[in-house]
Amino acid sequence: MIEVSAAPTLVVGLGCQKGCPVTTLRALLDQVLAAHQWQARQVLALASIDLKRNEPGLLQLAEQLELPLTCFSSGQLAPFALRLSHRSQIAFERTGCYGVAESAALALAEQLSPGPATLLVPRQKYAQATLALVAAR
Repeated sequence: MIEVSAAPTLVVGLGCQKGCPVTTLRALLDQVLAAHQWQARQVLALASIDLKRNEPGLLQLAEQLELPLTCFSSGQLAPFALRLSHRSQIAFERTGCYGVAESAALALAEQLSPGPATLLVPRQKYAQATLALVAAR
């Protein structure tokens, strides 16, 4: 009998500059997944801030991966500030929260499964985007 490894189910939090192309977002996701030997099929959902709800690159990424994109208000993301690996004053001035990628991933993971979520990959920056991965239980 083949033993199936307990690979994590992942929630991806994303932040990006206006006009960030889907190719940049996909390259960042693929790079992070490959670095940890995870597969795109382990990703359950994508999350960001509501200011990015209509961002073409994020919508295209969700479509490519056939995953939902859940967006949260800065008020919903604010409670996660003390759990972030990096708190950005610039992000706060622009969005009202100290870190979009980590906050959004934590918020969605905890919405999907009650209890504290685990940040597996802290904020990764690449070109015009940031990404964080959280384990969803």
